[in-house]
Amino acid sequence: MKEKEFKDIIKELRLEAGLSITALAKKVGVSPTCVCYWENGKRKPNYEQLQRLCEALGVSADTILGLDEI
Repeated sequence: MKEKEFKDIIKELRLEAGLSITALAKKVGVSPTCVCYWENGKRKPNYEQLQRLCEALGVSADTILGLDEI
């Protein structure tokens, strides 16, 4: 079984949380374009952004990084 990529995990968690790209961006303190880049695999969040992303989505960093099952 193929492991999920970071970009797919972020999108899945965002959709499960019922958040739009804009809403997640606002909660994390980044631009919607930044979230799009994460979801398209063009960029990854820095440490501080990862912390805020975890808080916004209510999950651990292990989940976002694909170390735990969603």
